Amino acid sequence: MLDLGAGSGIVGIAAAKAGAREVLASDIDVNALVALGLNATANDVTISSIPGDLISGPPIPVDLVLIGDLFYEPELAARVTRFLDRCLESGIGALVGDPGRAFLPRSRLRRVRDFAVSDFGDGNGVLEKTSAVFSFHGAQ
Repeated sequence: MLDLGAGSGIVGIAAAKAGAREVLASDIDVNALVALGLNATANDVTISSIPGDLISGPPIPVDLVLIGDLFYEPELAARVTRFLDRCLESGIGALVGDPGRAFLPRSRLRRVRDFAVSDFGDGNGVLEKTSAVFSFHGAQ
């Protein structure tokens, strides 16, 4: 599986801990990939890093793409949606975890499950809010 926009690697680490055979992670921020490597080591999992912007090209051959919270800007959301369309055309499934960002392509998603998650918000205490995992589907 591919953790796209992996950041510190929480999605890829969870996938590896859940039994994913091979986990790849990509991010445009090289510092994020360094943090991901440290976090993977600390969690005793193996994740292969792919630096750079993968959403501009064809999908790499994986069974599943996992995306955590990449729909926070309109241009990025549109680019990610087009990439996911190319994934679907290639037979690659996609799951999206998102707290309900404004640019989430809701008409293309089916809710799989809701989760209560901690949100540090403005630093005045930890708040709990709902986030969800969705499966991504073709245009109808």
